[in-house]
Amino acid sequence: MVQRIEDYGVIGDLHTMALVGRDGSIDWLCLPRFDSPACFARLLGDEENGFWQIAPADGRACTRRHYRGQTLVLETEWETAEGTVRVVDAMPPRKGEATDVVRMVEGLRGRVPMRMELRLRFDYGHIVPWVRRQGARLSAIAGPDAVWLDTPVLVRGEHQATVATFEVAAGDRVPFVLTYHPSHHSPPEPSDAAGDLACTERFWAEWVAQGDYRGQWSDAVIRSLVLLKALTYAPTGGIVAAATTSLPEWLGGGRNWDYRYCWLRDATFTLQALLGTGYVQEAGAWRDWLLRAVAGDPADLQIMYGIDGTRRLTELELDWLSGYEGSRPVRIGNAAVAQLQLDVWGEVLDGLHVVRSSGLSPVAEAWDLQQALVEYLEGRWQDPDNSLWEVRGPRRHFVHSKVMAWAGLDRAVRGVDRFGLCGPVERWRALRQQIHEEVCAQGYDPVRNTFTQSYGSAGLDAALLLIPRVGFLPWDDERVVGTVEAVQRELVQDGFVLRYRPGGDGGVDGLPGEEGAFLACSFWLADALHGIGRTAEARELFERLLGLRNDLGILSEEYDAATGRHVGNTPQAFSHVGLVNTARHLSGTHPATDAPTP
Repeated sequence: MVQRIEDYGVIGDLHTMALVGRDGSIDWLCLPRFDSPACFARLLGDEENGFWQIAPADGRACTRRHYRGQTLVLETEWETAEGTVRVVDAMPPRKGEATDVVRMVEGLRGRVPMRMELRLRFDYGHIVPWVRRQGARLSAIAGPDAVWLDTPVLVRGEHQATVATFEVAAGDRVPFVLTYHPSHHSPPEPSDAAGDLACTERFWAEWVAQGDYRGQWSDAVIRSLVLLKALTYAPTGGIVAAATTSLPEWLGGGRNWDYRYCWLRDATFTLQALLGTGYVQEAGAWRDWLLRAVAGDPADLQIMYGIDGTRRLTELELDWLSGYEGSRPVRIGNAAVAQLQLDVWGEVLDGLHVVRSSGLSPVAEAWDLQQALVEYLEGRWQDPDNSLWEVRGPRRHFVHSKVMAWAGLDRAVRGVDRFGLCGPVERWRALRQQIHEEVCAQGYDPVRNTFTQSYGSAGLDAALLLIPRVGFLPWDDERVVGTVEAVQRELVQDGFVLRYRPGGDGGVDGLPGEEGAFLACSFWLADALHGIGRTAEARELFERLLGLRNDLGILSEEYDAATGRHVGNTPQAFSHVGLVNTARHLSGTHPATDAPTP
Protein backbone atom coordinates (compact mmCIF):
# COMPACT_ATOMS: atom_id res chain seq x y z
CA MET A 1 0.00 0.00 0.00
CA VAL A 2 1.19 3.52 -0.79
CA GLN A 3 1.78 5.41 2.44
CA ARG A 4 0.94 8.90 3.62
CA ILE A 5 3.09 11.59 2.07
CA GLU A 6 4.64 12.37 5.45
CA ASP A 7 5.62 8.71 5.85
CA TYR A 8 8.32 9.10 3.22
CA GLY A 9 11.94 9.99 3.82
CA VAL A 10 14.30 10.95 1.02
CA ILE A 11 17.81 10.20 -0.18
CA GLY A 12 19.53 11.91 -3.09
CA ASP A 13 22.77 12.49 -4.99
CA LEU A 14 22.32 16.09 -6.27
CA HIS A 15 20.96 14.74 -9.56
CA THR A 16 17.80 12.98 -8.44
CA MET A 17 15.99 11.87 -5.29
CA ALA A 18 14.28 8.70 -4.03
CA LEU A 19 11.31 8.51 -1.63
CA VAL A 20 11.68 5.76 1.00
CA GLY A 21 8.64 4.70 3.03
CA ARG A 22 8.36 3.51 6.62
CA ASP A 23 7.94 -0.02 5.24
CA GLY A 24 11.40 0.06 3.66
CA SER A 25 10.04 0.53 0.15
CA ILE A 26 11.36 3.03 -2.40
CA ASP A 27 8.14 4.05 -4.14
CA TRP A 28 9.44 6.94 -6.26
CA LEU A 29 12.70 7.38 -8.13
CA CYS A 30 13.42 9.13 -11.44
CA LEU A 31 16.63 8.15 -13.22
CA PRO A 32 19.05 9.60 -14.05
CA ARG A 33 17.67 13.11 -13.23
CA PHE A 34 14.90 14.70 -11.20
CA ASP A 35 12.87 15.26 -14.39
CA SER A 36 13.56 11.85 -15.98
CA PRO A 37 10.82 9.20 -16.21
CA ALA A 38 10.40 7.26 -12.97
CA CYS A 39 11.53 3.64 -12.67
CA PHE A 40 9.66 3.29 -9.35
CA ALA A 41 6.22 4.92 -9.56
CA ARG A 42 4.09 3.04 -7.04
CA LEU A 43 3.64 6.42 -5.32
CA LEU A 44 1.27 7.41 -8.14
CA GLY A 45 -0.19 4.01 -8.93
CA ASP A 46 0.15 0.53 -7.50
CA GLU A 47 2.82 -2.15 -7.06
CA GLU A 48 2.76 -2.95 -10.79
CA ASN A 49 4.18 0.53 -11.44
CA GLY A 50 7.43 -0.27 -9.65
CA PHE A 51 9.01 -0.24 -6.19
CA TRP A 52 11.97 -1.66 -4.26
CA GLN A 53 11.33 -2.97 -0.76
CA ILE A 54 13.78 -4.40 1.76
CA ALA A 55 12.19 -5.14 5.15
CA PRO A 56 11.45 -7.91 7.64
CA ALA A 57 9.48 -10.70 5.99
CA ASP A 58 6.33 -9.86 7.95
CA GLY A 59 6.05 -6.57 6.03
CA ARG A 60 5.56 -4.36 9.07
CA ALA A 61 6.29 -0.62 9.22
CA CYS A 62 9.51 0.40 10.91
CA THR A 63 9.89 0.93 14.65
CA ARG A 64 12.01 4.07 14.23
CA ARG A 65 14.09 5.91 11.65
CA HIS A 66 16.45 8.86 11.50
CA TYR A 67 19.21 10.42 9.48
CA ARG A 68 22.78 9.91 10.56
CA GLY A 69 23.55 13.20 12.24
CA GLN A 70 22.98 16.08 9.82
CA THR A 71 23.56 13.98 6.69
CA LEU A 72 21.21 12.48 4.11
CA VAL A 73 22.08 8.90 5.06
CA LEU A 74 18.81 7.32 6.22
CA GLU A 75 18.65 4.60 8.88
CA THR A 76 15.42 2.60 9.30
CA GLU A 77 15.10 0.10 12.16
CA TRP A 78 12.64 -2.68 12.98
CA GLU A 79 12.16 -4.37 16.34
CA THR A 80 10.71 -7.85 15.73
CA ALA A 81 10.08 -10.92 17.83
CA GLU A 82 13.17 -12.51 16.26
CA GLY A 83 15.47 -9.53 16.75
CA THR A 84 16.39 -6.06 15.54
CA VAL A 85 17.48 -5.06 12.04
CA ARG A 86 18.49 -1.84 10.34
CA VAL A 87 18.44 -0.80 6.68
CA VAL A 88 20.81 2.04 5.79
CA ASP A 89 19.90 3.90 2.58
CA ALA A 90 21.97 6.46 0.68
CA MET A 91 22.78 7.78 -2.78
CA PRO A 92 26.52 8.58 -2.91
CA PRO A 93 27.84 11.61 -4.81
CA ARG A 94 28.21 10.62 -8.44
CA LYS A 95 31.38 9.42 -10.06
CA GLY A 96 30.79 9.86 -13.78
CA GLU A 97 27.40 8.98 -15.27
CA ALA A 98 26.45 6.08 -13.00
CA THR A 99 23.75 6.56 -10.36
CA ASP A 100 23.94 4.32 -7.29
CA VAL A 101 21.31 3.53 -4.69
CA VAL A 102 23.05 1.80 -1.78
CA ARG A 103 21.02 -0.24 0.74
CA MET A 104 22.90 -1.96 3.55
CA VAL A 105 21.02 -4.41 5.80
CA GLU A 106 22.58 -4.60 9.28
CA GLY A 107 21.75 -7.16 11.97
CA LEU A 108 21.63 -5.60 15.43
CA ARG A 109 20.08 -8.33 17.63
CA GLY A 110 18.89 -11.90 17.15
CA ARG A 111 18.25 -13.32 13.70
CA VAL A 112 15.62 -11.63 11.53
CA PRO A 113 13.99 -13.16 8.40
CA MET A 114 14.07 -10.58 5.58
CA ARG A 115 12.49 -10.18 2.17
CA MET A 116 13.65 -8.12 -0.79
CA GLU A 117 11.38 -7.34 -3.75
CA LEU A 118 12.57 -5.29 -6.73
CA ARG A 119 9.93 -4.45 -9.32
CA LEU A 120 11.52 -2.20 -11.95
CA ARG A 121 9.17 -0.40 -14.32
CA PHE A 122 10.64 2.22 -16.64
CA ASP A 123 8.75 5.17 -18.16
CA TYR A 124 6.63 5.96 -15.07
CA GLY A 125 5.62 2.35 -14.42
CA HIS A 126 4.75 1.65 -18.04
CA ILE A 127 7.57 -0.53 -19.38
CA VAL A 128 8.63 -3.92 -18.01
CA PRO A 129 12.39 -4.30 -18.66
CA TRP A 130 14.22 -7.35 -19.93
CA VAL A 131 15.88 -8.85 -16.84
CA ARG A 132 18.77 -11.30 -17.09
CA ARG A 133 21.72 -12.53 -15.07
CA GLN A 134 25.21 -11.46 -16.13
CA GLY A 135 27.64 -13.40 -13.98
CA ALA A 136 27.06 -12.43 -10.35
CA ARG A 137 25.02 -9.39 -11.39
CA LEU A 138 21.47 -8.84 -12.51
CA SER A 139 20.67 -6.41 -15.33
CA ALA A 140 17.37 -4.86 -16.36
CA ILE A 141 17.25 -3.14 -19.75
CA ALA A 142 14.56 -1.33 -21.74
CA GLY A 143 15.33 1.17 -24.49
CA PRO A 144 17.86 3.77 -23.28
CA ASP A 145 17.65 2.66 -19.65
CA ALA A 146 19.66 0.00 -17.87
CA VAL A 147 19.92 -0.91 -14.19
CA TRP A 148 22.30 -3.38 -12.52
CA LEU A 149 21.75 -5.04 -9.13
CA ASP A 150 24.75 -6.17 -7.10
CA THR A 151 24.25 -8.24 -3.95
CA PRO A 152 25.69 -11.44 -2.41
CA VAL A 153 22.12 -12.59 -1.69
CA LEU A 154 20.62 -15.20 -4.03
CA VAL A 155 17.77 -13.62 -5.98
CA ARG A 156 15.12 -15.15 -8.22
CA GLY A 157 12.41 -14.07 -10.63
CA GLU A 158 8.82 -14.15 -9.47
CA HIS A 159 5.78 -12.66 -11.24
CA GLN A 160 7.87 -10.18 -13.25
CA ALA A 161 9.78 -9.09 -10.14
CA THR A 162 13.13 -9.93 -8.58
CA VAL A 163 12.79 -11.29 -5.04
CA ALA A 164 14.98 -12.73 -2.31
CA THR A 165 14.48 -14.14 1.18
CA PHE A 166 17.37 -14.22 3.62
CA GLU A 167 18.19 -13.92 7.31
CA VAL A 168 20.32 -11.32 9.04
CA ALA A 169 22.05 -12.14 12.32
CA ALA A 170 23.56 -9.70 14.79
CA GLY A 171 26.76 -8.28 13.29
CA ASP A 172 25.87 -9.15 9.68
CA ARG A 173 26.07 -6.49 6.94
CA VAL A 174 24.32 -7.42 3.68
CA PRO A 175 24.68 -4.94 0.79
CA PHE A 176 22.36 -4.24 -2.13
CA VAL A 177 23.44 -1.73 -4.77
CA LEU A 178 21.24 -0.61 -7.67
CA THR A 179 23.19 1.20 -10.41
CA TYR A 180 21.71 3.10 -13.35
CA HIS A 181 23.67 3.61 -16.56
CA PRO A 182 22.69 4.31 -20.18
CA SER A 183 21.96 0.96 -21.84
CA HIS A 184 24.28 1.59 -24.80
CA HIS A 185 27.30 2.04 -22.53
CA SER A 186 29.47 -0.70 -21.07
CA PRO A 187 28.23 -1.98 -17.71
CA PRO A 188 29.46 0.10 -14.77
CA GLU A 189 31.93 -1.31 -12.30
CA PRO A 190 30.38 -2.81 -9.16
CA SER A 191 30.29 -0.39 -6.24
CA ASP A 192 31.80 -0.76 -2.79
CA ALA A 193 28.66 -0.38 -0.69
CA ALA A 194 30.40 0.22 2.65
CA GLY A 195 32.84 2.68 1.10
CA ASP A 196 30.02 4.51 -0.67
CA LEU A 197 28.09 4.89 2.59
CA ALA A 198 31.15 6.33 4.31
CA CYS A 199 31.77 8.68 1.37
CA THR A 200 28.16 9.89 1.43
CA GLU A 201 28.22 10.54 5.16
CA ARG A 202 31.50 12.44 4.84
CA PHE A 203 30.19 14.53 1.92
CA TRP A 204 27.16 15.77 3.85
CA ALA A 205 29.05 16.36 7.10
CA GLU A 206 31.62 18.48 5.25
CA TRP A 207 28.92 20.41 3.40
CA VAL A 208 26.98 21.24 6.57
CA ALA A 209 30.21 22.47 8.21
CA GLN A 210 30.47 25.23 5.59
CA GLY A 211 27.39 27.01 6.98
CA ASP A 212 27.38 29.68 9.64
CA TYR A 213 23.81 29.78 10.99
CA ARG A 214 23.90 30.64 14.71
CA GLY A 215 20.26 31.40 15.47
CA GLN A 216 17.54 29.41 17.24
CA TRP A 217 16.03 26.19 15.88
CA SER A 218 19.39 25.28 14.33
CA ASP A 219 18.53 21.58 13.90
CA ALA A 220 15.41 22.43 11.88
CA VAL A 221 17.24 25.06 9.84
CA ILE A 222 20.17 22.78 9.01
CA ARG A 223 17.85 19.92 8.02
CA SER A 224 15.99 22.30 5.71
CA LEU A 225 19.26 23.50 4.19
CA VAL A 226 20.37 19.90 3.61
CA LEU A 227 17.08 19.23 1.81
CA LEU A 228 17.54 22.36 -0.31
CA LYS A 229 21.03 21.19 -1.24
CA ALA A 230 19.61 17.76 -2.07
CA LEU A 231 17.05 19.39 -4.39
CA THR A 232 19.91 21.03 -6.32
CA TYR A 233 20.88 19.65 -9.72
CA ALA A 234 24.66 19.77 -9.30
CA PRO A 235 25.69 20.11 -12.97
CA THR A 236 23.80 23.41 -13.39
CA GLY A 237 23.04 24.77 -9.90
CA GLY A 238 19.29 24.77 -10.57
CA ILE A 239 17.04 23.95 -7.59
CA VAL A 240 13.85 22.01 -8.28
CA ALA A 241 10.64 22.99 -6.50
CA ALA A 242 10.11 19.38 -5.38
CA ALA A 243 11.23 15.85 -6.21
CA THR A 244 7.77 14.62 -7.23
CA THR A 245 4.94 15.21 -9.63
CA SER A 246 1.17 15.04 -9.14
CA LEU A 247 0.96 14.59 -5.39
CA PRO A 248 -2.44 16.23 -4.86
CA GLU A 249 -3.12 19.56 -3.18
CA TRP A 250 -6.44 17.99 -2.16
CA LEU A 251 -6.75 14.22 -1.67
CA GLY A 252 -8.81 12.75 -4.47
CA GLY A 253 -8.82 16.03 -6.41
CA GLY A 254 -7.34 17.14 -9.71
CA ARG A 255 -4.95 19.89 -8.53
CA ASN A 256 -1.95 17.73 -9.30
CA TRP A 257 1.09 19.37 -10.86
CA ASP A 258 4.63 18.52 -11.87
CA TYR A 259 7.09 20.38 -9.61
CA ARG A 260 10.37 18.84 -10.83
CA TYR A 261 11.43 22.14 -12.42
CA CYS A 262 13.01 25.44 -11.36
CA TRP A 263 10.69 28.38 -10.67
CA LEU A 264 12.19 31.85 -11.07
CA ARG A 265 10.11 33.38 -8.30
CA ASP A 266 11.79 31.09 -5.80
CA ALA A 267 15.09 32.75 -6.65
CA THR A 268 15.05 35.68 -4.24
CA PHE A 269 13.84 33.69 -1.25
CA THR A 270 16.30 30.88 -1.96
CA LEU A 271 19.21 33.27 -2.39
CA GLN A 272 18.32 34.97 0.90
CA ALA A 273 18.22 31.59 2.67
CA LEU A 274 21.55 30.41 1.25
CA LEU A 275 23.45 33.68 1.56
CA GLY A 276 22.02 34.28 5.04
CA THR A 277 23.35 30.96 6.30
CA GLY A 278 26.81 31.06 4.72
CA TYR A 279 26.31 28.95 1.60
CA VAL A 280 27.79 31.42 -0.84
CA GLN A 281 28.92 28.83 -3.38
CA GLU A 282 25.38 27.45 -3.74
CA ALA A 283 23.97 30.96 -4.05
CA GLY A 284 26.48 31.71 -6.78
CA ALA A 285 25.59 28.53 -8.67
CA TRP A 286 21.88 29.39 -8.43
CA ARG A 287 22.63 32.93 -9.68
CA ASP A 288 24.59 31.53 -12.62
CA TRP A 289 21.80 29.08 -13.47
CA LEU A 290 19.36 31.99 -13.37
CA LEU A 291 21.46 34.09 -15.75
CA ARG A 292 21.79 31.25 -18.24
CA ALA A 293 18.12 30.27 -18.08
CA VAL A 294 16.72 33.75 -18.70
CA ALA A 295 19.31 34.81 -21.31
CA GLY A 296 17.74 36.11 -24.50
CA ASP A 297 14.77 38.33 -25.26
CA PRO A 298 13.12 39.48 -21.97
CA ALA A 299 9.76 39.06 -23.70
CA ASP A 300 10.46 35.32 -23.77
CA LEU A 301 11.03 35.06 -20.01
CA GLN A 302 9.27 32.03 -18.53
CA ILE A 303 8.11 31.50 -14.97
CA MET A 304 9.96 28.17 -14.81
CA TYR A 305 12.62 26.21 -16.65
CA GLY A 306 13.99 22.71 -16.70
CA ILE A 307 16.91 21.90 -14.42
CA ASP A 308 19.32 22.52 -17.30
CA GLY A 309 17.49 25.62 -18.52
CA THR A 310 15.16 23.75 -20.90
CA ARG A 311 12.24 25.92 -21.95
CA ARG A 312 9.79 23.42 -23.46
CA LEU A 313 7.95 21.66 -20.60
CA THR A 314 4.93 20.28 -22.44
CA GLU A 315 2.20 19.06 -20.09
CA LEU A 316 0.94 15.50 -20.58
CA GLU A 317 -1.37 13.19 -18.64
CA LEU A 318 -0.30 9.61 -17.86
CA ASP A 319 -3.56 7.70 -18.08
CA TRP A 320 -2.08 4.36 -16.97
CA LEU A 321 -1.40 5.71 -13.47
CA SER A 322 -4.32 5.85 -11.04
CA GLY A 323 -2.85 8.75 -9.06
CA TYR A 324 -1.95 9.09 -5.40
CA GLU A 325 -4.99 7.75 -3.50
CA GLY A 326 -6.99 8.05 -6.71
CA SER A 327 -6.06 11.69 -7.31
CA ARG A 328 -6.09 12.01 -11.07
CA PRO A 329 -4.85 13.07 -13.52
CA VAL A 330 -1.16 12.33 -13.15
CA ARG A 331 0.71 15.03 -15.06
CA ILE A 332 4.23 15.44 -16.35
CA GLY A 333 5.38 18.77 -17.74
CA ASN A 334 3.63 21.97 -16.72
CA ALA A 335 1.36 24.10 -18.93
CA ALA A 336 1.79 27.07 -16.57
CA VAL A 337 5.15 27.60 -18.28
CA ALA A 338 3.28 29.56 -20.98
CA GLN A 339 1.47 31.89 -18.56
CA LEU A 340 2.13 35.61 -18.15
CA GLN A 341 3.14 36.21 -14.55
CA LEU A 342 4.49 39.73 -14.30
CA ASP A 343 5.81 39.27 -10.78
CA VAL A 344 8.55 37.02 -12.19
CA TRP A 345 10.32 39.95 -13.86
CA GLY A 346 10.37 41.68 -10.48
CA GLU A 347 11.53 38.52 -8.71
CA VAL A 348 14.48 38.11 -11.07
CA LEU A 349 15.46 41.78 -10.70
CA ASP A 350 15.16 41.47 -6.93
CA GLY A 351 17.21 38.26 -6.88
CA LEU A 352 20.04 39.77 -8.90
CA HIS A 353 20.00 42.81 -6.61
CA VAL A 354 20.24 40.54 -3.55
CA VAL A 355 23.30 38.85 -5.07
CA ARG A 356 24.97 42.17 -5.90
CA SER A 357 24.26 43.51 -2.39
CA SER A 358 25.69 40.38 -0.79
CA GLY A 359 29.15 41.01 -2.18
CA LEU A 360 29.12 37.82 -4.24
CA SER A 361 31.53 38.31 -7.12
CA PRO A 362 29.65 40.27 -9.79
CA VAL A 363 28.90 39.03 -13.30
CA ALA A 364 29.20 41.72 -15.96
CA GLU A 365 26.19 40.62 -17.99
CA ALA A 366 23.87 40.72 -14.96
CA TRP A 367 23.33 44.48 -15.23
CA ASP A 368 22.73 44.26 -18.98
CA LEU A 369 20.08 41.65 -18.30
CA GLN A 370 18.51 43.77 -15.55
CA GLN A 371 18.19 46.76 -17.85
CA ALA A 372 16.53 44.60 -20.51
CA LEU A 373 14.09 43.19 -17.96
CA VAL A 374 13.21 46.68 -16.74
CA GLU A 375 12.61 47.82 -20.30
CA TYR A 376 10.15 44.95 -20.75
CA LEU A 377 8.37 45.81 -17.50
CA GLU A 378 8.02 49.41 -18.61
CA GLY A 379 5.90 48.27 -21.54
CA ARG A 380 3.90 45.46 -19.87
CA TRP A 381 3.33 46.27 -16.20
CA GLN A 382 -0.20 47.51 -16.87
CA ASP A 383 -1.30 44.19 -18.42
CA PRO A 384 -3.46 41.69 -16.50
CA ASP A 385 -1.72 38.39 -15.77
CA ASN A 386 -2.13 34.94 -14.19
CA SER A 387 -0.50 35.83 -10.82
CA LEU A 388 2.17 33.99 -8.91
CA TRP A 389 -0.35 31.26 -8.09
CA GLU A 390 -0.61 30.30 -11.77
CA VAL A 391 -4.38 30.57 -11.87
CA ARG A 392 -6.00 29.02 -14.91
CA GLY A 393 -8.96 31.38 -14.88
CA PRO A 394 -9.16 34.77 -16.64
CA ARG A 395 -6.21 37.12 -16.28
CA ARG A 396 -6.62 39.92 -13.76
CA HIS A 397 -4.73 42.91 -12.39
CA PHE A 398 -3.26 41.04 -9.42
CA VAL A 399 -1.90 43.34 -6.74
CA HIS A 400 1.14 41.21 -5.98
CA SER A 401 2.13 41.28 -9.66
CA LYS A 402 2.00 45.10 -9.66
CA VAL A 403 3.93 45.30 -6.38
CA MET A 404 6.67 43.13 -7.85
CA ALA A 405 6.77 45.31 -10.98
CA TRP A 406 7.37 48.19 -8.56
CA ALA A 407 10.09 46.13 -6.84
CA GLY A 408 11.80 45.50 -10.17
CA LEU A 409 11.93 49.23 -10.93
CA ASP A 410 13.06 49.92 -7.36
CA ARG A 411 16.00 47.48 -7.62
CA ALA A 412 17.05 49.09 -10.91
CA VAL A 413 17.03 52.53 -9.28
CA ARG A 414 19.13 51.19 -6.42
CA GLY A 415 21.57 49.68 -8.87
CA VAL A 416 22.30 53.19 -10.10
CA ASP A 417 22.17 54.97 -6.74
CA ARG A 418 24.09 52.43 -4.67
CA PHE A 419 26.47 50.80 -7.12
CA GLY A 420 27.02 53.58 -9.65
CA LEU A 421 25.65 51.59 -12.57
CA CYS A 422 24.37 53.34 -15.69
CA GLY A 423 20.73 53.68 -16.67
CA PRO A 424 17.83 56.14 -17.20
CA VAL A 425 17.30 56.42 -13.48
CA GLU A 426 14.97 59.44 -13.49
CA ARG A 427 12.59 57.68 -15.87
CA TRP A 428 12.69 54.62 -13.65
CA ARG A 429 12.01 56.72 -10.55
CA ALA A 430 8.96 58.28 -12.19
CA LEU A 431 7.55 54.91 -13.26
CA ARG A 432 8.23 53.43 -9.83
CA GLN A 433 6.18 56.25 -8.32
CA GLN A 434 3.39 55.78 -10.88
CA ILE A 435 3.05 52.08 -10.09
CA HIS A 436 3.06 52.80 -6.36
CA GLU A 437 0.27 55.33 -6.67
CA GLU A 438 -1.85 53.07 -8.87
CA VAL A 439 -1.54 50.09 -6.52
CA CYS A 440 -2.45 52.18 -3.49
CA ALA A 441 -5.45 53.66 -5.33
CA GLN A 442 -6.84 50.56 -7.09
CA GLY A 443 -5.52 47.65 -5.06
CA TYR A 444 -6.46 48.89 -1.61
CA ASP A 445 -9.89 48.69 0.05
CA PRO A 446 -10.14 51.63 2.51
CA VAL A 447 -13.38 50.31 4.02
CA ARG A 448 -11.81 47.01 5.07
CA ASN A 449 -8.33 48.57 5.49
CA THR A 450 -6.61 45.94 3.40
CA PHE A 451 -5.00 45.44 0.04
CA THR A 452 -6.94 43.00 -2.13
CA GLN A 453 -6.01 40.09 -4.38
CA SER A 454 -6.65 42.08 -7.57
CA TYR A 455 -7.97 45.50 -8.51
CA GLY A 456 -11.62 45.74 -7.41
CA SER A 457 -11.53 42.29 -5.84
CA ALA A 458 -13.33 41.29 -2.66
CA GLY A 459 -10.84 38.50 -2.13
CA LEU A 460 -7.47 38.36 -0.40
CA ASP A 461 -4.18 36.72 -1.29
CA ALA A 462 -1.44 35.57 1.08
CA ALA A 463 1.14 37.17 -1.22
CA LEU A 464 -0.09 40.54 0.07
CA LEU A 465 1.95 39.74 3.18
CA LEU A 466 5.05 40.40 1.07
CA ILE A 467 4.20 44.08 0.47
CA PRO A 468 6.43 45.32 3.33
CA ARG A 469 8.89 42.46 2.83
CA VAL A 470 9.93 43.88 -0.57
CA GLY A 471 9.96 47.45 0.74
CA PHE A 472 6.78 48.73 -0.97
CA LEU A 473 5.50 50.12 2.37
CA PRO A 474 6.98 50.11 5.88
CA TRP A 475 5.81 47.59 8.46
CA ASP A 476 4.20 50.27 10.64
CA ASP A 477 2.01 51.64 7.83
CA GLU A 478 -1.63 51.21 8.89
CA ARG A 479 -2.45 49.67 5.49
CA VAL A 480 0.18 46.98 6.07
CA VAL A 481 -1.08 46.25 9.57
CA GLY A 482 -4.65 46.13 8.26
CA THR A 483 -3.67 43.73 5.49
CA VAL A 484 -1.86 41.39 7.87
CA GLU A 485 -4.89 41.35 10.15
CA ALA A 486 -7.26 40.78 7.21
CA VAL A 487 -5.22 37.81 5.98
CA GLN A 488 -5.15 36.42 9.49
CA ARG A 489 -8.90 36.88 9.76
CA GLU A 490 -10.00 35.64 6.31
CA LEU A 491 -7.34 33.23 5.03
CA VAL A 492 -6.30 31.38 8.17
CA GLN A 493 -8.03 28.02 8.40
CA ASP A 494 -7.41 25.64 11.29
CA GLY A 495 -4.39 27.73 12.31
CA PHE A 496 -2.61 27.87 8.92
CA VAL A 497 -2.77 30.10 5.85
CA LEU A 498 -4.51 29.42 2.55
CA ARG A 499 -3.02 31.02 -0.55
CA TYR A 500 -6.48 32.43 -1.40
CA ARG A 501 -10.06 31.23 -1.49
CA PRO A 502 -10.35 29.25 -4.76
CA GLY A 503 -14.07 29.97 -5.04
CA GLY A 504 -13.68 33.69 -4.40
CA ASP A 505 -14.47 36.34 -7.01
CA GLY A 506 -16.40 33.89 -9.14
CA GLY A 507 -13.77 31.15 -9.04
CA VAL A 508 -10.52 33.05 -9.40
CA ASP A 509 -8.33 30.12 -10.42
CA GLY A 510 -10.70 28.45 -12.86
CA LEU A 511 -10.31 25.01 -11.24
CA PRO A 512 -12.75 22.83 -9.27
CA GLY A 513 -12.16 21.68 -5.72
CA GLU A 514 -10.24 22.94 -2.71
CA GLU A 515 -6.64 22.76 -1.48
CA GLY A 516 -4.75 22.58 1.78
CA ALA A 517 -3.02 25.36 3.68
CA PHE A 518 0.06 26.53 1.78
CA LEU A 519 3.00 26.19 4.16
CA ALA A 520 5.20 28.91 2.62
CA CYS A 521 2.33 31.37 3.16
CA SER A 522 2.09 30.36 6.79
CA PHE A 523 5.78 31.18 7.21
CA TRP A 524 5.09 34.54 5.52
CA LEU A 525 2.40 35.24 8.11
CA ALA A 526 4.87 34.49 10.91
CA ASP A 527 7.29 36.97 9.30
CA ALA A 528 4.51 39.54 8.95
CA LEU A 529 3.35 39.21 12.56
CA HIS A 530 6.94 39.69 13.66
CA GLY A 531 7.26 42.69 11.35
CA ILE A 532 4.26 44.49 12.85
CA GLY A 533 5.48 43.88 16.38
CA ARG A 534 3.43 40.81 17.32
CA THR A 535 6.47 38.62 17.82
CA ALA A 536 4.95 36.31 20.44
CA GLU A 537 2.23 35.32 17.96
CA ALA A 538 4.83 34.92 15.23
CA ARG A 539 6.90 32.56 17.34
CA GLU A 540 3.82 30.55 18.31
CA LEU A 541 2.85 30.12 14.65
CA PHE A 542 6.41 29.18 13.73
CA GLU A 543 6.50 26.51 16.42
CA ARG A 544 3.21 25.09 15.11
CA LEU A 545 4.69 24.97 11.62
CA LEU A 546 7.76 23.15 12.91
CA GLY A 547 5.38 20.62 14.41
CA LEU A 548 4.05 19.78 10.95
CA ARG A 549 7.40 18.36 9.82
CA ASN A 550 7.54 14.61 9.70
CA ASP A 551 9.85 12.66 11.97
CA LEU A 552 12.72 13.32 9.54
CA GLY A 553 12.20 17.08 9.38
CA ILE A 554 10.54 17.09 5.93
CA LEU A 555 7.74 19.38 4.74
CA SER A 556 5.59 19.02 1.65
CA GLU A 557 3.86 21.88 -0.15
CA GLU A 558 0.62 22.04 1.85
CA TYR A 559 -1.11 20.71 4.94
CA ASP A 560 -4.67 19.43 5.31
CA ALA A 561 -5.62 20.24 8.88
CA ALA A 562 -8.90 18.30 8.64
CA THR A 563 -7.08 15.01 8.12
CA GLY A 564 -3.80 16.03 9.76
CA ARG A 565 -1.88 15.08 6.62
CA HIS A 566 0.72 16.52 4.27
CA VAL A 567 -0.56 17.22 0.75
CA GLY A 568 1.14 18.44 -2.40
CA ASN A 569 4.57 17.62 -3.77
CA THR A 570 7.45 16.77 -1.46
CA PRO A 571 9.99 17.71 -0.22
CA GLN A 572 8.89 21.23 -1.11
CA ALA A 573 11.76 23.69 -1.53
CA PHE A 574 9.51 26.72 -1.00
CA SER A 575 8.35 25.38 2.38
CA HIS A 576 11.91 24.76 3.56
CA VAL A 577 13.12 28.13 2.27
CA GLY A 578 10.29 29.69 4.27
CA LEU A 579 11.37 27.81 7.39
CA VAL A 580 14.98 28.97 7.05
CA ASN A 581 14.14 32.61 6.41
CA THR A 582 11.54 32.84 9.19
CA ALA A 583 13.97 31.28 11.67
CA ARG A 584 16.53 33.89 10.62
CA HIS A 585 14.03 36.72 11.13
CA LEU A 586 12.76 35.51 14.50
CA SER A 587 16.30 34.81 15.70
CA GLY A 588 17.37 38.34 14.85
CA THR A 589 20.00 37.14 12.36
CA HIS A 590 18.22 39.12 9.65
CA PRO A 591 15.44 41.73 9.71
CA ALA A 592 11.94 40.84 8.52
CA THR A 593 12.34 43.25 5.62
CA ASP A 594 14.95 41.77 3.31
CA ALA A 595 14.72 44.82 1.05
CA PRO A 596 14.94 47.99 3.19
CA THR A 597 12.28 50.59 2.56
CA PRO A 598 13.75 53.36 0.37
